[in-house]
Amino acid sequence: MNLYNGHTKTDVKEETDVLTLTEDPCHLIVWNDNVNTFEWVIETLMEICGHSYEQAEQCAMIIHFNGKYAVKNGTYDTLKPLCDAITERGINATVEMVPA
Repeated sequence: MNLYNGHTKTDVKEETDVLTLTEDPCHLIVWNDNVNTFEWVIETLMEICGHSYEQAEQCAMIIHFNGKYAVKNGTYDTLKPLCDAITERGINATVEMVPA
């Protein structure tokens, strides 16, 4: 409480709850197949996902040996167009929710 011109003044502070919109994180998964070449997958990851050559090459190796790999993380709305662009090139890809 503050004294103001002989009167008491009360400072009131209000707390406001703010609802923050968050979307569940997702993975863009690229799947291995026996059709597409390493070069095609590397080129696709560079052009569609913005990977460097080295990053795309590492992803391609992991995809080859593990059968799939999460090449990019983000929201569904961000990853879905990338997934569509990859599948349009004949490479199998999906967007999957990150397990909680």
